[in-house]
Amino acid sequence: MSRQIFPDRESLIEGAATYIADLAVKAIADRGSFTLALSGGNTPRPIYARLAVAPHLERIDWPHVQIFFGDERCVPPQDQRSNYHMACGALLDHVPIAGGNVHRIRGQDDPEKAAAQYIRELESTFGGKSGAGAPHSGLDLILLGMGDNGHTASIFPGLPAVTERSRWVMAQYVEVMSMWRVTMTPPLINAARNVAFMVSGADKADMLSRVLEGPYQPVVLPSQSIKPANGELRWLLDAPAAARLRKSA
Repeated sequence: MSRQIFPDRESLIEGAATYIADLAVKAIADRGSFTLALSGGNTPRPIYARLAVAPHLERIDWPHVQIFFGDERCVPPQDQRSNYHMACGALLDHVPIAGGNVHRIRGQDDPEKAAAQYIRELESTFGGKSGAGAPHSGLDLILLGMGDNGHTASIFPGLPAVTERSRWVMAQYVEVMSMWRVTMTPPLINAARNVAFMVSGADKADMLSRVLEGPYQPVVLPSQSIKPANGELRWLLDAPAAARLRKSA
Protein backbone atom coordinates (compact mmCIF):
# COMPACT_ATOMS: atom_id res chain seq x y z
CA MET A 1 0.00 0.00 0.00
CA SER A 2 1.22 3.50 -0.82
CA ARG A 3 -0.04 6.97 0.01
CA GLN A 4 0.36 10.04 -2.14
CA ILE A 5 -0.56 13.32 -0.44
CA PHE A 6 -1.17 16.41 -2.55
CA PRO A 7 -1.09 19.92 -1.06
CA ASP A 8 -4.62 20.83 -2.13
CA ARG A 9 -7.68 19.61 -4.02
CA GLU A 10 -6.59 21.02 -7.37
CA SER A 11 -3.25 19.22 -7.27
CA LEU A 12 -5.05 16.01 -6.25
CA ILE A 13 -7.27 16.32 -9.31
CA GLU A 14 -4.31 16.76 -11.64
CA GLY A 15 -2.23 14.09 -9.90
CA ALA A 16 -5.02 11.52 -9.98
CA ALA A 17 -5.74 12.20 -13.65
CA THR A 18 -2.05 11.79 -14.49
CA TYR A 19 -1.89 8.54 -12.50
CA ILE A 20 -4.88 7.12 -14.40
CA ALA A 21 -3.54 8.23 -17.76
CA ASP A 22 -0.09 6.76 -17.05
CA LEU A 23 -1.63 3.38 -16.20
CA ALA A 24 -3.81 3.52 -19.32
CA VAL A 25 -0.84 4.21 -21.60
CA LYS A 26 1.16 1.36 -20.06
CA ALA A 27 -1.69 -1.18 -20.08
CA ILE A 28 -2.53 -0.50 -23.73
CA ALA A 29 1.14 -0.77 -24.69
CA ASP A 30 1.57 -4.01 -22.71
CA ARG A 31 -1.75 -5.79 -23.27
CA GLY A 32 -3.66 -3.89 -25.95
CA SER A 33 -6.42 -2.58 -23.67
CA PHE A 34 -7.09 -0.75 -20.43
CA THR A 35 -9.93 -1.92 -18.17
CA LEU A 36 -11.08 0.75 -15.75
CA ALA A 37 -13.85 0.69 -13.13
CA LEU A 38 -15.15 4.15 -12.27
CA SER A 39 -16.29 5.36 -8.87
CA GLY A 40 -19.24 7.61 -8.17
CA GLY A 41 -19.32 10.54 -5.76
CA ASN A 42 -18.17 14.14 -5.81
CA THR A 43 -14.40 13.65 -5.57
CA PRO A 44 -13.88 11.86 -8.92
CA ARG A 45 -16.08 14.12 -11.07
CA PRO A 46 -13.42 16.81 -11.71
CA ILE A 47 -10.79 14.08 -12.14
CA TYR A 48 -12.85 12.51 -14.92
CA ALA A 49 -13.33 15.93 -16.47
CA ARG A 50 -9.57 16.47 -16.44
CA LEU A 51 -9.07 13.20 -18.35
CA ALA A 52 -11.35 14.52 -21.09
CA VAL A 53 -9.09 17.48 -21.97
CA ALA A 54 -5.47 17.95 -23.05
CA PRO A 55 -3.00 16.48 -22.42
CA HIS A 56 -4.74 13.33 -21.17
CA LEU A 57 -7.36 13.29 -23.91
CA GLU A 58 -4.63 12.84 -26.52
CA ARG A 59 -2.36 10.59 -24.43
CA ILE A 60 -4.96 7.87 -23.89
CA ASP A 61 -5.92 5.63 -26.83
CA TRP A 62 -9.62 5.75 -25.95
CA PRO A 63 -10.86 3.13 -28.45
CA HIS A 64 -8.82 0.60 -26.45
CA VAL A 65 -10.33 1.54 -23.07
CA GLN A 66 -13.05 -0.60 -21.49
CA ILE A 67 -15.14 1.17 -18.82
CA PHE A 68 -16.86 -0.57 -15.91
CA PHE A 69 -18.48 0.72 -12.71
CA GLY A 70 -17.64 -0.20 -9.14
CA ASP A 71 -21.23 0.31 -8.06
CA GLU A 72 -24.50 1.88 -9.10
CA ARG A 73 -27.63 3.24 -7.52
CA CYS A 74 -30.77 1.47 -8.63
CA VAL A 75 -32.14 4.36 -10.66
CA PRO A 76 -32.55 4.92 -14.42
CA PRO A 77 -29.41 6.00 -16.32
CA GLN A 78 -30.76 9.53 -16.88
CA ASP A 79 -31.31 10.05 -13.13
CA GLN A 80 -29.03 12.67 -11.59
CA ARG A 81 -28.10 10.18 -8.85
CA SER A 82 -26.77 7.62 -11.35
CA ASN A 83 -23.01 7.05 -11.38
CA TYR A 84 -23.27 6.31 -15.09
CA HIS A 85 -25.04 9.64 -15.66
CA MET A 86 -22.28 11.47 -13.80
CA ALA A 87 -19.54 9.65 -15.72
CA CYS A 88 -21.18 10.51 -19.05
CA GLY A 89 -21.43 14.19 -18.21
CA ALA A 90 -17.87 14.46 -16.90
CA LEU A 91 -16.01 12.06 -19.20
CA LEU A 92 -17.67 9.55 -21.48
CA ASP A 93 -19.57 12.05 -23.66
CA HIS A 94 -16.32 13.91 -24.33
CA VAL A 95 -13.88 11.18 -25.37
CA PRO A 96 -13.79 8.92 -28.47
CA ILE A 97 -14.87 5.72 -26.76
CA ALA A 98 -17.27 3.29 -28.42
CA GLY A 99 -20.59 2.64 -26.73
CA GLY A 100 -19.82 -1.07 -26.67
CA ASN A 101 -16.76 -0.38 -24.53
CA VAL A 102 -18.87 1.11 -21.74
CA HIS A 103 -20.28 -1.58 -19.46
CA ARG A 104 -22.83 0.04 -17.20
CA ILE A 105 -24.80 -1.56 -14.40
CA ARG A 106 -28.48 -1.53 -15.38
CA GLY A 107 -29.77 0.40 -12.38
CA GLN A 108 -33.28 0.62 -13.81
CA ASP A 109 -33.73 -3.17 -13.66
CA ASP A 110 -34.63 -5.38 -10.72
CA PRO A 111 -31.55 -5.16 -8.44
CA GLU A 112 -30.90 -8.90 -8.27
CA LYS A 113 -31.29 -9.25 -12.04
CA ALA A 114 -28.99 -6.27 -12.61
CA ALA A 115 -26.34 -7.85 -10.38
CA ALA A 116 -26.63 -11.21 -12.17
CA GLN A 117 -26.37 -9.53 -15.57
CA TYR A 118 -23.24 -7.64 -14.52
CA ILE A 119 -21.65 -10.82 -13.23
CA ARG A 120 -22.22 -12.43 -16.63
CA GLU A 121 -20.63 -9.43 -18.36
CA LEU A 122 -17.60 -9.56 -16.08
CA GLU A 123 -17.24 -13.33 -16.53
CA SER A 124 -17.35 -12.88 -20.30
CA THR A 125 -14.70 -10.16 -20.21
CA PHE A 126 -12.28 -11.42 -17.56
CA GLY A 127 -12.82 -15.18 -17.47
CA GLY A 128 -13.50 -17.31 -14.45
CA LYS A 129 -16.73 -17.85 -12.57
CA SER A 130 -18.25 -15.70 -9.87
CA GLY A 131 -18.58 -17.78 -6.72
CA ALA A 132 -15.67 -20.02 -7.71
CA GLY A 133 -12.66 -17.78 -7.19
CA ALA A 134 -11.08 -14.68 -8.64
CA PRO A 135 -11.38 -13.76 -12.33
CA HIS A 136 -8.66 -15.11 -14.61
CA SER A 137 -7.59 -11.56 -15.36
CA GLY A 138 -8.29 -8.70 -12.96
CA LEU A 139 -9.22 -5.17 -13.97
CA ASP A 140 -6.28 -2.89 -14.66
CA LEU A 141 -7.60 -0.21 -12.29
CA ILE A 142 -10.54 0.13 -9.93
CA LEU A 143 -11.19 3.63 -8.61
CA LEU A 144 -12.81 3.98 -5.20
CA GLY A 145 -13.91 6.66 -2.81
CA MET A 146 -14.35 6.53 0.95
CA GLY A 147 -17.55 7.68 2.63
CA ASP A 148 -17.68 9.47 5.95
CA ASN A 149 -18.84 6.19 7.53
CA GLY A 150 -15.93 4.22 6.05
CA HIS A 151 -17.88 2.64 3.20
CA THR A 152 -16.49 2.24 -0.29
CA ALA A 153 -18.34 1.52 -3.54
CA SER A 154 -21.69 0.35 -2.09
CA ILE A 155 -20.01 -1.82 0.53
CA PHE A 156 -21.58 -0.40 3.68
CA PRO A 157 -20.88 -1.16 7.36
CA GLY A 158 -22.57 -4.32 8.58
CA LEU A 159 -24.15 -5.27 5.26
CA PRO A 160 -23.48 -8.63 3.55
CA ALA A 161 -21.20 -7.31 0.79
CA VAL A 162 -18.42 -6.49 3.25
CA THR A 163 -18.04 -10.14 4.29
CA GLU A 164 -18.74 -11.66 0.86
CA ARG A 165 -16.03 -14.15 -0.08
CA SER A 166 -16.99 -15.46 -3.51
CA ARG A 167 -19.63 -13.52 -5.48
CA TRP A 168 -18.19 -10.70 -7.58
CA VAL A 169 -21.26 -8.45 -7.58
CA MET A 170 -24.17 -8.11 -5.16
CA ALA A 171 -27.43 -6.22 -4.87
CA GLN A 172 -28.37 -4.98 -1.43
CA TYR A 173 -30.77 -2.54 0.17
CA VAL A 174 -28.91 0.21 2.01
CA GLU A 175 -31.17 1.30 4.85
CA VAL A 176 -29.25 4.50 5.65
CA MET A 177 -29.72 5.62 2.04
CA SER A 178 -33.24 4.17 1.63
CA MET A 179 -32.11 2.76 -1.69
CA TRP A 180 -31.15 -0.45 -3.48
CA ARG A 181 -27.63 -0.53 -4.87
CA VAL A 182 -25.53 -2.94 -6.93
CA THR A 183 -21.86 -3.19 -6.06
CA MET A 184 -18.65 -4.98 -6.85
CA THR A 185 -17.50 -6.94 -3.81
CA PRO A 186 -14.07 -7.39 -2.18
CA PRO A 187 -13.29 -10.68 -4.00
CA LEU A 188 -13.49 -8.91 -7.36
CA ILE A 189 -11.94 -5.61 -6.27
CA ASN A 190 -9.02 -7.37 -4.59
CA ALA A 191 -8.23 -9.23 -7.83
CA ALA A 192 -7.44 -5.97 -9.68
CA ARG A 193 -3.96 -5.06 -10.85
CA ASN A 194 -4.39 -1.63 -9.28
CA VAL A 195 -6.87 -0.14 -6.83
CA ALA A 196 -6.86 3.57 -6.00
CA PHE A 197 -8.82 5.40 -3.33
CA MET A 198 -9.36 9.12 -4.00
CA VAL A 199 -10.14 11.08 -0.83
CA SER A 200 -10.48 14.85 -0.49
CA GLY A 201 -11.46 17.30 2.22
CA ALA A 202 -11.06 17.95 5.94
CA ASP A 203 -14.41 16.30 6.65
CA LYS A 204 -12.83 12.94 5.77
CA ALA A 205 -9.75 13.36 8.02
CA ASP A 206 -11.03 11.57 11.12
CA MET A 207 -12.43 8.61 9.20
CA LEU A 208 -9.35 8.32 7.02
CA SER A 209 -7.19 8.11 10.13
CA ARG A 210 -9.40 5.34 11.52
CA VAL A 211 -9.34 3.38 8.25
CA LEU A 212 -5.60 3.65 7.62
CA GLU A 213 -4.19 3.68 11.15
CA GLY A 214 -6.88 2.34 13.46
CA PRO A 215 -7.74 -1.25 14.42
CA TYR A 216 -8.66 -3.60 11.60
CA GLN A 217 -12.48 -3.71 11.70
CA PRO A 218 -13.65 -4.21 8.11
CA VAL A 219 -17.26 -4.93 9.04
CA VAL A 220 -17.38 -1.52 10.72
CA LEU A 221 -14.99 0.17 8.28
CA PRO A 222 -15.53 -1.53 4.89
CA SER A 223 -12.73 0.40 3.18
CA GLN A 224 -10.33 -1.76 5.22
CA SER A 225 -11.59 -4.84 3.35
CA ILE A 226 -9.82 -3.67 0.20
CA LYS A 227 -6.45 -5.42 0.08
CA PRO A 228 -5.45 -6.47 -3.46
CA ALA A 229 -4.03 -9.99 -3.45
CA ASN A 230 -1.36 -9.37 -6.09
CA GLY A 231 -1.98 -5.79 -7.16
CA GLU A 232 -1.09 -2.34 -5.90
CA LEU A 233 -3.26 -0.36 -3.51
CA ARG A 234 -2.76 3.41 -3.62
CA TRP A 235 -4.37 6.18 -1.59
CA LEU A 236 -4.51 9.52 -3.42
CA LEU A 237 -5.20 12.20 -0.79
CA ASP A 238 -5.21 15.94 -0.42
CA ALA A 239 -3.58 17.52 2.62
CA PRO A 240 -6.83 18.38 4.42
CA ALA A 241 -8.00 14.75 4.22
CA ALA A 242 -4.59 13.52 5.40
CA ALA A 243 -4.28 16.04 8.23
CA ARG A 244 -4.78 13.51 11.04
CA LEU A 245 -2.48 10.81 9.68
CA ARG A 246 0.77 10.19 11.54
CA LYS A 247 3.58 12.13 9.88
CA SER A 248 5.94 9.17 10.10
CA ALA A 249 3.63 7.16 7.80
